[in-house]
Amino acid sequence: MVEIISKMLANNKFSAIKEMLIEMNVVDIAAMMEEIEDEENQVRLFRLLPKSSSADVFSYLDSDIQTNIVAAITSNELSFLIEDMFIDDAVDFLEEVPANVVTRVLAHANSETRNLINKFLQYPENSAGSIMTIEMVSFPETYTVKRAIQEIRHTALDKETIYTCYCMDDKRKLVGTVPLRRLIVSPEDTLIKDIMYDDDQLIFVNTMDDQEEVADIAKKYDLLSIPVCDKEQRLVGIITIDDIVDVIEEENTEDFEKMALLLPSEDEYLKTNVFKLYKNRIIWLMILMISATFTGQIIEGFESKLSLIAGLTAAIPMLMDTGGNSGNQVSTLVIRGLALGDIKPADYFRVLWKEIRVALLCGLSLAVVNYARMWIIKAVTGSDVSSNTFIVVCLAMFCAVIVAKSIGCTLPIVAKLLKLDPALMAGPMITTIVDALTLLIYFGIANIFIGYNLI
Repeated sequence: MVEIISKMLANNKFSAIKEMLIEMNVVDIAAMMEEIEDEENQVRLFRLLPKSSSADVFSYLDSDIQTNIVAAITSNELSFLIEDMFIDDAVDFLEEVPANVVTRVLAHANSETRNLINKFLQYPENSAGSIMTIEMVSFPETYTVKRAIQEIRHTALDKETIYTCYCMDDKRKLVGTVPLRRLIVSPEDTLIKDIMYDDDQLIFVNTMDDQEEVADIAKKYDLLSIPVCDKEQRLVGIITIDDIVDVIEEENTEDFEKMALLLPSEDEYLKTNVFKLYKNRIIWLMILMISATFTGQIIEGFESKLSLIAGLTAAIPMLMDTGGNSGNQVSTLVIRGLALGDIKPADYFRVLWKEIRVALLCGLSLAVVNYARMWIIKAVTGSDVSSNTFIVVCLAMFCAVIVAKSIGCTLPIVAKLLKLDPALMAGPMITTIVDALTLLIYFGIANIFIGYNLI
Protein backbone atom coordinates (compact mmCIF):
# COMPACT_ATOMS: atom_id res chain seq x y z
CA MET A 1 0.00 0.00 0.00
CA VAL A 2 2.81 2.44 0.90
CA GLU A 3 4.57 1.80 -2.43
CA ILE A 4 1.31 2.28 -4.34
CA ILE A 5 0.55 5.57 -2.57
CA SER A 6 4.12 6.81 -3.11
CA LYS A 7 3.91 6.10 -6.84
CA MET A 8 0.52 7.81 -7.06
CA LEU A 9 1.92 10.86 -5.29
CA ALA A 10 4.87 10.94 -7.69
CA ASN A 11 2.44 10.83 -10.65
CA ASN A 12 0.16 13.49 -9.11
CA LYS A 13 -2.88 11.18 -9.01
CA PHE A 14 -4.44 13.13 -6.18
CA SER A 15 -8.10 12.39 -6.96
CA ALA A 16 -7.48 8.64 -6.89
CA ILE A 17 -5.62 8.97 -3.59
CA LYS A 18 -8.48 10.94 -2.07
CA GLU A 19 -10.93 8.21 -3.02
CA MET A 20 -8.70 5.58 -1.42
CA LEU A 21 -8.32 7.59 1.79
CA ILE A 22 -12.08 8.05 2.17
CA GLU A 23 -12.47 4.26 2.36
CA MET A 24 -9.66 3.75 4.92
CA ASN A 25 -9.78 3.77 8.70
CA VAL A 26 -8.03 6.76 10.30
CA VAL A 27 -5.75 4.46 12.32
CA ASP A 28 -4.65 2.63 9.17
CA ILE A 29 -4.00 5.95 7.41
CA ALA A 30 -1.80 7.10 10.29
CA ALA A 31 0.11 3.79 10.25
CA MET A 32 0.64 4.11 6.49
CA MET A 33 1.89 7.69 6.81
CA GLU A 34 4.44 6.57 9.41
CA GLU A 35 5.81 4.03 6.93
CA ILE A 36 6.41 6.75 4.33
CA GLU A 37 9.98 7.92 4.85
CA ASP A 38 9.84 11.05 2.70
CA GLU A 39 8.67 13.96 4.88
CA GLU A 40 7.38 15.92 1.91
CA ASN A 41 5.17 13.01 0.86
CA GLN A 42 3.85 12.73 4.41
CA VAL A 43 2.70 16.34 4.30
CA ARG A 44 1.25 16.00 0.78
CA LEU A 45 -0.71 12.93 1.82
CA PHE A 46 -1.99 14.69 4.94
CA ARG A 47 -3.27 17.58 2.85
CA LEU A 48 -5.26 15.13 0.73
CA LEU A 49 -7.18 13.81 3.72
CA PRO A 50 -10.88 14.67 4.01
CA LYS A 51 -11.39 17.59 6.39
CA SER A 52 -13.67 15.43 8.50
CA SER A 53 -10.90 12.94 9.32
CA SER A 54 -7.65 14.93 9.19
CA ALA A 55 -7.71 15.81 12.90
CA ASP A 56 -8.38 12.17 13.87
CA VAL A 57 -5.50 10.94 11.71
CA PHE A 58 -3.22 13.64 13.11
CA SER A 59 -3.92 12.51 16.71
CA TYR A 60 -2.65 8.98 15.89
CA LEU A 61 0.60 10.12 14.26
CA ASP A 62 4.02 9.99 15.83
CA SER A 63 5.13 13.29 17.41
CA ASP A 64 7.97 13.74 14.88
CA ILE A 65 5.56 13.53 11.96
CA GLN A 66 3.12 15.85 13.73
CA THR A 67 5.89 18.41 14.15
CA ASN A 68 6.81 18.18 10.45
CA ILE A 69 3.19 18.65 9.40
CA VAL A 70 2.68 21.67 11.66
CA ALA A 71 5.85 23.24 10.24
CA ALA A 72 4.70 22.68 6.66
CA ILE A 73 1.00 23.60 6.64
CA THR A 74 -0.41 27.10 6.38
CA SER A 75 -1.77 29.16 9.25
CA ASN A 76 -5.38 28.59 8.11
CA GLU A 77 -4.82 24.84 7.90
CA LEU A 78 -3.26 24.84 11.36
CA SER A 79 -6.15 26.80 12.86
CA PHE A 80 -8.68 24.36 11.38
CA LEU A 81 -6.67 21.38 12.61
CA ILE A 82 -6.44 22.61 16.21
CA GLU A 83 -10.10 23.62 16.39
CA ASP A 84 -11.18 20.24 15.00
CA MET A 85 -9.10 18.16 17.43
CA PHE A 86 -10.44 16.96 20.76
CA ILE A 87 -8.84 18.93 23.57
CA ASP A 88 -7.18 15.91 25.19
CA ASP A 89 -5.59 14.92 21.84
CA ALA A 90 -4.35 18.49 21.33
CA VAL A 91 -2.82 18.52 24.82
CA ASP A 92 -1.13 15.13 24.26
CA PHE A 93 0.37 16.47 21.04
CA LEU A 94 1.64 19.71 22.62
CA GLU A 95 3.25 17.82 25.51
CA GLU A 96 5.46 15.91 23.06
CA VAL A 97 6.65 18.63 20.66
CA PRO A 98 9.30 21.40 20.96
CA ALA A 99 8.42 24.75 22.55
CA ASN A 100 8.50 26.64 19.25
CA VAL A 101 5.82 24.32 17.85
CA VAL A 102 3.67 24.83 20.95
CA THR A 103 3.98 28.59 20.53
CA ARG A 104 2.89 28.48 16.88
CA VAL A 105 -0.05 26.18 17.59
CA LEU A 106 -1.37 28.28 20.47
CA ALA A 107 -0.95 31.44 18.41
CA HIS A 108 -3.33 30.05 15.77
CA ALA A 109 -5.95 28.71 18.18
CA ASN A 110 -8.91 30.85 19.13
CA SER A 111 -8.92 32.37 22.62
CA GLU A 112 -11.32 29.80 24.08
CA THR A 113 -9.34 26.83 22.80
CA ARG A 114 -6.06 28.43 23.86
CA ASN A 115 -7.34 29.01 27.40
CA LEU A 116 -8.56 25.43 27.65
CA ILE A 117 -5.26 24.00 26.42
CA ASN A 118 -3.26 26.19 28.82
CA LYS A 119 -5.50 25.04 31.67
CA PHE A 120 -4.91 21.40 30.80
CA LEU A 121 -1.15 21.93 30.51
CA GLN A 122 -1.10 23.27 34.08
CA TYR A 123 -2.24 19.96 35.56
CA PRO A 124 0.60 17.80 36.96
CA GLU A 125 1.99 15.24 34.56
CA ASN A 126 0.32 11.81 34.85
CA SER A 127 -2.62 13.23 36.78
CA ALA A 128 -6.28 12.63 35.90
CA GLY A 129 -6.64 16.29 34.91
CA SER A 130 -3.81 16.03 32.36
CA ILE A 131 -5.45 13.18 30.41
CA MET A 132 -9.14 14.12 30.64
CA THR A 133 -11.30 15.66 27.93
CA ILE A 134 -14.14 18.17 28.24
CA GLU A 135 -15.98 16.81 25.17
CA MET A 136 -18.72 14.98 27.08
CA VAL A 137 -22.50 14.92 27.29
CA SER A 138 -23.76 16.61 30.47
CA PHE A 139 -26.99 18.29 31.47
CA PRO A 140 -28.96 19.31 34.61
CA GLU A 141 -30.82 16.63 36.52
CA THR A 142 -34.00 18.70 36.07
CA TYR A 143 -34.11 18.04 32.31
CA THR A 144 -36.76 15.75 30.92
CA VAL A 145 -35.76 12.77 28.80
CA LYS A 146 -37.05 14.54 25.71
CA ARG A 147 -34.95 17.65 26.31
CA ALA A 148 -31.87 15.56 27.15
CA ILE A 149 -32.14 13.63 23.88
CA GLN A 150 -32.54 16.92 21.98
CA GLU A 151 -29.36 18.15 23.68
CA ILE A 152 -27.49 15.03 22.62
CA ARG A 153 -28.68 15.37 19.00
CA HIS A 154 -27.56 18.99 18.94
CA THR A 155 -24.06 18.45 20.40
CA ALA A 156 -23.17 14.78 19.77
CA LEU A 157 -20.86 15.42 16.80
CA ASP A 158 -18.56 17.51 18.99
CA LYS A 159 -18.41 14.97 21.84
CA GLU A 160 -15.79 12.27 22.24
CA THR A 161 -18.36 9.81 23.60
CA ILE A 162 -22.12 9.85 24.21
CA TYR A 163 -22.68 6.39 25.69
CA THR A 164 -22.76 7.73 29.25
CA CYS A 165 -24.35 11.08 30.10
CA TYR A 166 -23.46 13.03 33.24
CA CYS A 167 -26.05 14.75 35.40
CA MET A 168 -25.41 17.91 37.45
CA ASP A 169 -27.24 20.06 39.95
CA ASP A 170 -27.59 23.85 39.66
CA LYS A 171 -24.02 24.33 40.99
CA ARG A 172 -22.57 21.98 38.35
CA LYS A 173 -21.91 19.36 41.00
CA LEU A 174 -21.91 15.83 39.64
CA VAL A 175 -24.93 14.03 41.08
CA GLY A 176 -25.40 11.04 38.79
CA THR A 177 -25.00 9.33 35.45
CA VAL A 178 -27.44 7.92 32.95
CA PRO A 179 -26.59 5.53 30.08
CA LEU A 180 -27.77 6.53 26.61
CA ARG A 181 -29.69 3.26 26.36
CA ARG A 182 -31.71 4.11 29.46
CA LEU A 183 -32.54 7.53 28.02
CA ILE A 184 -33.81 6.06 24.78
CA VAL A 185 -36.17 3.55 26.43
CA SER A 186 -37.57 5.97 29.06
CA PRO A 187 -40.79 7.99 28.56
CA GLU A 188 -40.13 11.48 27.16
CA ASP A 189 -41.69 13.35 30.07
CA THR A 190 -39.61 11.52 32.72
CA LEU A 191 -37.19 13.69 34.69
CA ILE A 192 -33.51 12.77 34.45
CA LYS A 193 -33.16 12.67 38.25
CA ASP A 194 -35.74 9.89 38.36
CA ILE A 195 -33.81 7.55 36.06
CA MET A 196 -30.16 8.42 36.71
CA TYR A 197 -27.77 6.35 38.79
CA ASP A 198 -27.48 8.54 41.88
CA ASP A 199 -24.85 9.25 44.53
CA ASP A 200 -24.90 5.74 45.99
CA GLN A 201 -23.59 4.34 42.71
CA LEU A 202 -21.54 7.34 41.55
CA ILE A 203 -17.94 6.66 40.60
CA PHE A 204 -15.59 9.54 39.81
CA VAL A 205 -11.98 10.68 40.24
CA ASN A 206 -10.36 13.94 41.25
CA THR A 207 -8.31 16.06 38.84
CA MET A 208 -5.17 15.47 40.94
CA ASP A 209 -5.53 11.68 41.21
CA ASP A 210 -2.71 9.64 39.67
CA GLN A 211 -3.48 8.21 36.24
CA GLU A 212 -2.59 4.71 37.44
CA GLU A 213 -5.36 4.93 40.07
CA VAL A 214 -7.76 6.01 37.31
CA ALA A 215 -6.86 2.94 35.25
CA ASP A 216 -7.36 0.68 38.29
CA ILE A 217 -10.84 2.14 38.89
CA ALA A 218 -11.81 1.71 35.23
CA LYS A 219 -10.67 -1.91 35.35
CA LYS A 220 -12.44 -2.61 38.64
CA TYR A 221 -15.82 -1.25 37.52
CA ASP A 222 -15.56 -2.07 33.77
CA LEU A 223 -16.08 1.57 32.76
CA LEU A 224 -15.88 3.03 29.25
CA SER A 225 -15.36 6.51 30.71
CA ILE A 226 -14.78 8.05 34.15
CA PRO A 227 -16.01 11.49 35.23
CA VAL A 228 -13.39 13.87 36.62
CA CYS A 229 -14.35 16.38 39.33
CA ASP A 230 -12.60 19.18 41.19
CA LYS A 231 -12.35 19.47 44.98
CA GLU A 232 -15.98 20.65 45.22
CA GLN A 233 -17.13 17.63 43.16
CA ARG A 234 -17.97 19.87 40.21
CA LEU A 235 -17.78 18.05 36.88
CA VAL A 236 -14.84 19.30 34.81
CA GLY A 237 -14.24 16.46 32.33
CA ILE A 238 -14.11 12.74 31.62
CA ILE A 239 -11.40 10.19 30.85
CA THR A 240 -12.32 7.83 28.02
CA ILE A 241 -11.33 4.21 27.52
CA ASP A 242 -8.79 4.97 24.76
CA ASP A 243 -6.80 7.14 27.16
CA ILE A 244 -7.16 4.55 29.94
CA VAL A 245 -5.69 1.88 27.64
CA ASP A 246 -2.76 4.21 26.86
CA VAL A 247 -2.17 4.68 30.60
CA ILE A 248 -2.18 0.93 31.21
CA GLU A 249 0.33 0.40 28.39
CA GLU A 250 2.54 3.23 29.68
CA GLU A 251 2.49 1.97 33.28
CA ASN A 252 3.23 -1.61 32.20
CA THR A 253 6.18 -0.43 30.10
CA GLU A 254 7.49 1.56 33.06
CA ASP A 255 7.20 -1.49 35.32
CA PHE A 256 9.09 -3.66 32.83
CA GLU A 257 11.88 -1.09 32.64
CA LYS A 258 12.11 -0.86 36.42
CA MET A 259 12.15 -4.65 36.74
CA ALA A 260 15.21 -4.64 34.47
CA LEU A 261 16.66 -1.82 36.65
CA LEU A 262 16.44 0.78 33.88
CA LEU A 263 15.44 4.36 34.54
CA PRO A 264 12.03 4.75 32.83
CA SER A 265 12.03 6.57 29.50
CA GLU A 266 9.00 7.96 27.66
CA ASP A 267 10.78 7.85 24.30
CA GLU A 268 10.69 4.93 21.89
CA TYR A 269 13.88 2.86 21.80
CA LEU A 270 14.91 3.75 18.23
CA LYS A 271 14.31 7.44 18.91
CA THR A 272 16.35 7.53 22.11
CA ASN A 273 19.93 8.72 21.66
CA VAL A 274 22.87 6.65 22.85
CA PHE A 275 23.81 9.01 25.69
CA LYS A 276 20.31 8.89 27.18
CA LEU A 277 20.30 5.09 27.01
CA TYR A 278 23.68 5.15 28.74
CA LYS A 279 22.34 7.39 31.53
CA ASN A 280 19.30 5.17 32.00
CA ARG A 281 21.46 2.08 32.51
CA ILE A 282 24.81 3.00 34.01
CA ILE A 283 23.65 3.96 37.52
CA TRP A 284 22.12 0.58 38.31
CA LEU A 285 24.93 -1.28 36.54
CA MET A 286 27.39 0.42 38.87
CA ILE A 287 25.27 -0.32 41.92
CA LEU A 288 25.03 -4.00 40.96
CA MET A 289 28.74 -4.17 40.17
CA ILE A 290 29.64 -2.75 43.58
CA SER A 291 27.10 -5.06 45.24
CA ALA A 292 28.83 -8.02 43.61
CA THR A 293 31.88 -7.13 45.71
CA PHE A 294 30.26 -8.98 48.61
CA THR A 295 29.91 -12.11 46.48
CA GLY A 296 33.57 -11.89 45.51
CA GLN A 297 34.64 -11.41 49.12
CA ILE A 298 32.68 -14.48 50.19
CA ILE A 299 34.37 -16.64 47.53
CA GLU A 300 37.79 -15.17 48.34
CA GLY A 301 37.36 -15.95 52.04
CA PHE A 302 36.74 -19.60 51.24
CA GLU A 303 39.26 -19.81 48.40
CA SER A 304 41.88 -21.84 50.28
CA LYS A 305 39.39 -24.56 51.18
CA LEU A 306 37.88 -24.61 47.71
CA SER A 307 41.25 -25.61 46.29
CA LEU A 308 41.48 -28.56 48.69
CA ILE A 309 38.04 -30.12 48.19
CA ALA A 310 37.25 -31.42 44.71
CA GLY A 311 33.85 -30.53 43.30
CA LEU A 312 33.03 -27.53 45.51
CA THR A 313 34.10 -24.84 43.05
CA ALA A 314 32.33 -26.42 40.07
CA ALA A 315 28.98 -26.28 41.86
CA ILE A 316 29.05 -22.51 42.54
CA PRO A 317 27.55 -21.30 39.19
CA MET A 318 24.75 -23.87 39.37
CA LEU A 319 23.84 -22.95 42.93
CA MET A 320 23.87 -19.22 42.23
CA ASP A 321 21.76 -19.63 39.07
CA THR A 322 19.24 -21.85 40.86
CA GLY A 323 18.92 -19.43 43.76
CA GLY A 324 18.57 -16.41 41.47
CA ASN A 325 15.98 -18.11 39.27
CA SER A 326 13.96 -19.20 42.30
CA GLY A 327 13.90 -15.67 43.68
CA ASN A 328 12.99 -14.15 40.32
CA GLN A 329 10.06 -16.53 39.86
CA VAL A 330 8.29 -15.51 43.05
CA SER A 331 9.24 -11.81 42.87
CA THR A 332 7.67 -11.56 39.40
CA LEU A 333 4.41 -13.06 40.67
CA VAL A 334 4.31 -10.88 43.78
CA ILE A 335 5.14 -7.67 41.88
CA ARG A 336 2.39 -8.39 39.35
CA GLY A 337 -0.02 -9.25 42.16
CA LEU A 338 0.73 -5.96 43.92
CA ALA A 339 0.26 -4.03 40.65
CA LEU A 340 -3.13 -5.66 40.02
CA GLY A 341 -4.27 -5.32 43.62
CA ASP A 342 -4.52 -9.10 44.07
CA ILE A 343 -1.86 -8.96 46.80
CA LYS A 344 -1.67 -6.36 49.55
CA PRO A 345 1.08 -5.75 52.15
CA ALA A 346 -1.29 -7.15 54.79
CA ASP A 347 -1.17 -10.49 52.94
CA TYR A 348 2.58 -10.86 53.54
CA PHE A 349 2.48 -13.78 55.98
CA ARG A 350 -0.01 -15.66 53.80
CA VAL A 351 2.28 -15.17 50.80
CA LEU A 352 5.38 -16.14 52.80
CA TRP A 353 3.79 -19.32 54.17
CA LYS A 354 2.63 -20.33 50.69
CA GLU A 355 6.07 -19.70 49.16
CA ILE A 356 7.88 -21.62 51.92
CA ARG A 357 5.73 -24.67 51.15
CA VAL A 358 6.37 -24.26 47.42
CA ALA A 359 10.09 -23.83 48.14
CA LEU A 360 10.19 -27.03 50.19
CA LEU A 361 8.74 -28.99 47.29
CA CYS A 362 10.90 -27.28 44.65
CA GLY A 363 14.06 -27.49 46.77
CA LEU A 364 13.57 -31.19 47.53
CA SER A 365 12.89 -32.04 43.88
CA LEU A 366 15.92 -30.09 42.66
CA ALA A 367 18.18 -31.63 45.32
CA VAL A 368 17.14 -35.19 44.44
CA VAL A 369 17.59 -34.66 40.69
CA ASN A 370 20.91 -32.90 41.25
CA TYR A 371 22.17 -35.74 43.47
CA ALA A 372 21.38 -38.23 40.69
CA ARG A 373 22.96 -35.94 38.09
CA MET A 374 26.21 -35.67 40.05
CA TRP A 375 26.41 -39.46 40.48
CA ILE A 376 25.89 -39.97 36.74
CA ILE A 377 28.64 -37.45 35.94
CA LYS A 378 30.97 -39.18 38.43
CA ALA A 379 30.28 -42.57 36.84
CA VAL A 380 30.85 -41.29 33.31
CA THR A 381 33.95 -39.18 34.01
CA GLY A 382 35.47 -41.34 36.77
CA SER A 383 36.04 -38.29 39.02
CA ASP A 384 37.11 -38.74 42.63
CA VAL A 385 34.55 -36.33 44.11
CA SER A 386 33.32 -37.54 47.49
CA SER A 387 29.66 -38.54 47.87
CA ASN A 388 29.59 -36.27 50.93
CA THR A 389 30.42 -33.37 48.62
CA PHE A 390 27.26 -34.27 46.71
CA ILE A 391 25.31 -34.02 49.95
CA VAL A 392 26.82 -30.60 50.71
CA VAL A 393 25.86 -29.26 47.26
CA CYS A 394 22.32 -30.69 47.36
CA LEU A 395 21.68 -29.55 50.93
CA ALA A 396 22.92 -26.06 50.04
CA MET A 397 20.63 -26.04 47.01
CA PHE A 398 17.63 -27.06 49.13
CA CYS A 399 18.30 -24.28 51.65
CA ALA A 400 19.11 -21.70 48.96
CA VAL A 401 15.78 -22.26 47.19
CA ILE A 402 13.88 -21.73 50.46
CA VAL A 403 15.80 -18.55 51.26
CA ALA A 404 15.56 -17.25 47.67
CA LYS A 405 11.78 -17.66 47.50
CA SER A 406 11.37 -16.07 50.93
CA ILE A 407 13.49 -13.08 49.84
CA GLY A 408 11.69 -12.92 46.50
CA CYS A 409 8.27 -12.45 48.12
CA THR A 410 9.50 -10.22 50.95
CA LEU A 411 11.40 -7.47 49.14
CA PRO A 412 8.58 -6.31 46.80
CA ILE A 413 6.14 -6.08 49.72
CA VAL A 414 8.70 -4.18 51.83
CA ALA A 415 9.20 -1.78 48.90
CA LYS A 416 5.44 -1.25 48.74
CA LEU A 417 5.33 -0.43 52.47
CA LEU A 418 8.19 2.06 52.00
CA LYS A 419 6.24 3.79 49.17
CA LEU A 420 8.76 2.56 46.59
CA ASP A 421 7.88 0.87 43.32
CA PRO A 422 7.90 -2.92 43.94
CA ALA A 423 9.18 -3.38 40.37
CA LEU A 424 12.59 -2.20 41.60
CA MET A 425 12.87 -5.41 43.61
CA ALA A 426 13.07 -7.76 40.66
CA GLY A 427 15.48 -9.35 38.24
CA PRO A 428 19.02 -8.07 38.78
CA MET A 429 18.36 -6.79 42.32
CA ILE A 430 16.95 -10.09 43.58
CA THR A 431 19.71 -12.04 41.80
CA THR A 432 22.47 -9.95 43.39
CA ILE A 433 21.09 -10.38 46.90
CA VAL A 434 20.28 -14.08 46.51
CA ASP A 435 23.71 -14.85 45.00
CA ALA A 436 25.45 -13.58 48.13
CA LEU A 437 23.07 -15.43 50.47
CA THR A 438 23.40 -18.66 48.44
CA LEU A 439 27.18 -18.57 48.75
CA LEU A 440 26.97 -17.91 52.50
CA ILE A 441 24.67 -20.91 52.89
CA TYR A 442 26.85 -23.10 50.68
CA PHE A 443 30.12 -22.27 52.36
CA GLY A 444 28.50 -22.43 55.80
CA ILE A 445 27.32 -26.00 55.19
CA ALA A 446 30.66 -26.92 53.60
CA ASN A 447 32.52 -25.55 56.66
CA ILE A 448 30.44 -27.75 58.95
CA PHE A 449 31.28 -30.86 56.93
CA ILE A 450 34.96 -29.88 56.68
CA GLY A 451 35.06 -29.22 60.42
CA TYR A 452 33.89 -32.76 61.10
CA ASN A 453 36.18 -34.18 58.37
CA LEU A 454 33.22 -35.43 56.39
CA ILE A 455 34.64 -34.20 53.07
